[in-house]
Amino acid sequence: MPIAALSRWPFFRRWFGDRSERAAERLLLGLGHRIVGRNYSCRAGEIDIVSVDGRCLVFSEVRSTASTDTLRVELSITPEKQRRLTQAALHFLQRHHFKDQLCRFDVLIVSWVAGAEAPTITHHASAFDAIGRFQMDY
Repeated sequence: MPIAALSRWPFFRRWFGDRSERAAERLLLGLGHRIVGRNYSCRAGEIDIVSVDGRCLVFSEVRSTASTDTLRVELSITPEKQRRLTQAALHFLQRHHFKDQLCRFDVLIVSWVAGAEAPTITHHASAFDAIGRFQMDY
């Protein structure tokens, strides 16, 4: 079995997603964030980018599209997705021994419109609150 077959996503989707995450990371760096983790994965889910903005730990979800209509992409961050991101963030905090850490969840929508030289990135800081059982109490 070829190595590419081990992934559940086709090559183009992985490439498109990786490209979008790199663009989002550049934007966050430009805003003064310090990147402390990429593609943090645990049983609960995956966090695309973990960064520090001042004294706040930021868990960022990156979504990409080839369209100018970003509403559908924004709506894909369902309460279930928010719950999984919260659980993954909790795991990150516990694993790295953070206690009483100020945190937030950001969503970055990266729109790659045909013919444009660069993507348009919509950054939703504090896009949602922690959700689920115990929320962020640990």
